[in-house]
Amino acid sequence: MEIKKTKIDGAYILTPRIFEDERGYFFESYNRKTYENLGIIADFVQDNEAKSTYGVVRGLHYQKDEAAQAKLVRVTQGRVLDVLVDLRKGSNSYGMCISVILSSTNRKQIFIPRGIAHGYSVLSNTAVFAYKCDNYYFAGMEAGINPMDPKLNIDWKIDPNDMIISTKDQNWPNF
Repeated sequence: MEIKKTKIDGAYILTPRIFEDERGYFFESYNRKTYENLGIIADFVQDNEAKSTYGVVRGLHYQKDEAAQAKLVRVTQGRVLDVLVDLRKGSNSYGMCISVILSSTNRKQIFIPRGIAHGYSVLSNTAVFAYKCDNYYFAGMEAGINPMDPKLNIDWKIDPNDMIISTKDQNWPNF
């Protein structure tokens, strides 16, 4: 597995080694030892999956305080622009924003530590987004940042006229 550090402390892009032949392909999508070797101890307790259509922008979401979640995210169908914003005030990368293309073709994954706001935009006709979480979702601790925050100035790679953003996400406060 190829492991690349990002500009956000504790966030990694992981590209699995793919074994392909006439039957199809195989790859290891998660191995606890690989993460432990990076110093990441994540006891994943919940898997989620979302299907969306072109132009959907989801996020920027996070869970507050003791409900914070680390995530391992990937795309099993289609293509998305995945976006992270560091909300950890003591972090060297506080306020920093990064984006990475995740797709069923490149099979890249991102490990997102706790304290990071996360979102994505769908760049293909449809996309299936899968992620593991190290803490259970708790509705009362849900929070977010407006994905169109002018200070963050995120290029979602979607024409604004084609964006589909929930009212809830549009109403989150700016960073």
